[in-house]
Amino acid sequence: MPAPLGALAALFVLAAGAAGAAPVCMPDQAILSAPAGREVARFHVEIADDAEERAQGLMGREHLPTASGMLFVYPDEEPVAFWMRNTLIPLDMLFIDAAGRIVSIHSEAVPLDETPIPSGAPAQFVLEINGGLARRMRLEPGMVLSHPAIDPSQAAIPCG
Repeated sequence: MPAPLGALAALFVLAAGAAGAAPVCMPDQAILSAPAGREVARFHVEIADDAEERAQGLMGREHLPTASGMLFVYPDEEPVAFWMRNTLIPLDMLFIDAAGRIVSIHSEAVPLDETPIPSGAPAQFVLEINGGLARRMRLEPGMVLSHPAIDPSQAAIPCG
């Protein structure tokens, strides 16, 4: 099995968590679940939680491992917009509200394109992953992110 497909298969094996069980969260992992709580994906993430890190994002990267991404954390939920300036690889952007719910997904953002990509709804988090992966993994709005950066009192699926 080629490495990218093997890594994708590993994501699905990792995603075989029990429905309804509170996920055990770690700062370097983003866990995505169906609204009922069944884990569907887990990504190793870098965190961008200050203005400088958010401005840099994944610029200049020539490769992003399949099961990896970057989680952008904003202090408050608000409409946000991204672009692909100096970003060399196609990305999917998952815009996520304060409760951790995916509110919109922009698929296959074009490298180096400076056209703004709006969230379409208020978001406090944005998860960037490899372009096309959201479609292949059947990620969709309404699914839920679990991560320690989400306020447990607001989290749709709080960390265990």
